[in-house]
Amino acid sequence: MRTAARPPRALWVPFELGRPFGPPGDAAFQKRVLLAALSMLVEGGGPVRIIDFPDDDPRAQPDPTWRPPFVSAAVASHAGGSLAGELQAEVLLLQDPHQRWMARYGRSTVGLSGLSFADCARYVADWLSGKAPPSPRDGFSAPLILRFAVDDLKAYCLEAADAGTARPSSPQLGDWLWNETATGAALHALRKLLLAQEDERLRLIVANFMVPAVRLRIG
Repeated sequence: MRTAARPPRALWVPFELGRPFGPPGDAAFQKRVLLAALSMLVEGGGPVRIIDFPDDDPRAQPDPTWRPPFVSAAVASHAGGSLAGELQAEVLLLQDPHQRWMARYGRSTVGLSGLSFADCARYVADWLSGKAPPSPRDGFSAPLILRFAVDDLKAYCLEAADAGTARPSSPQLGDWLWNETATGAALHALRKLLLAQEDERLRLIVANFMVPAVRLRIG
């Protein structure tokens, strides 16, 4: 499988999909990966040469000191018993840890939808409540804005959860988001709800971009 493409030079890395240089924020490690790849340009061998990078992602192992934001009990007390309400309450309660993330890193991957965090949650909650709200932005269809709002909510939650001094692994963060949060539960429920709709474009977006395949619940 590795040699099917037969590239003249390739560095095979054992990292998570989407992270070809290793963990985000680790410039020293990423530099090692880049230099290992560039060194193959001056080395002999071939015509096809594939080399394994020797080290695993140092962030792949869970950090036992990490603790996720404690929002579950507070969410339940503010939500009024609905999953849509829990989603909106959770997003508001995560504002403080997300502000700490911003203060620490000065950047965010949130912003695709062009909506505020609260408006993202409200827009997704409207869909979850059985409505079909119009797009709040000119030039963007409602299904596309829904996709962007969902992406923003996922990024917002993960950044908030990673705002402390601990270094949680990507699986730790994913387990928390999809198994322990109102946001994860809401997105699972929304995917199931919208897959039954007649709008083919909406079904395509929901099926492919809302919940990662490895997080889908069977049954």
